[in-house]
Amino acid sequence: MTALEIADIIGIVSFALSGFLIAVHYKLDILGIFISSFLTALGGGIIRDVIANKTPYVLNNDLPIFLVGLTLLISLILKLHKKTDLEGKTTFIVSDAIGLVSFAITGALIGIEANFNFLGILMLAFLTAVGGGTIRDILINKVPSILVSEFYGTVAIIVGTITYFLNLFEQTTILNLTILFIFGVTLRLLAYYKHWNLPKLS
Repeated sequence: MTALEIADIIGIVSFALSGFLIAVHYKLDILGIFISSFLTALGGGIIRDVIANKTPYVLNNDLPIFLVGLTLLISLILKLHKKTDLEGKTTFIVSDAIGLVSFAITGALIGIEANFNFLGILMLAFLTAVGGGTIRDILINKVPSILVSEFYGTVAIIVGTITYFLNLFEQTTILNLTILFIFGVTLRLLAYYKHWNLPKLS
């Protein structure tokens, strides 16, 4: 299994869980919960593949749908829908951070495979990481996280940039990408809990 496939699986499961949790928080029905999980987990990847001129992964492989379904099933078995205010608690924050970083890595790797330049790789990392969550937030009438949340989109850009330079020096090994993954998740969690934000105009 390649680093790209591993990162994709981690991202799909993590974002499916965060989509489930935020749907429960906003009291969506069963269909709304599935749509939220589906879009959060797969929306960014669809955008990524379309821009890279590839058939979206979800349309020619059953694994993504299986992973989303399995994640929802496990979430129901563990009765995560019975808990309250999960959006601001550790489960949501951690799963969202893991999904964000995993998809930033996959976006950058797909951009590299497609021979994109630095800007193209950065854009693909960013759109893959935040695309699904942004579509979800718009559907539930919530301000997208990339516009207000602590260092959210910035983490995707940083991870995409590092992935670009790792490839430039031929260092995109599973070990190095794992270290980058841990760094990215840690940075996102620190930004959340320390309330780091980009400057705002007043």
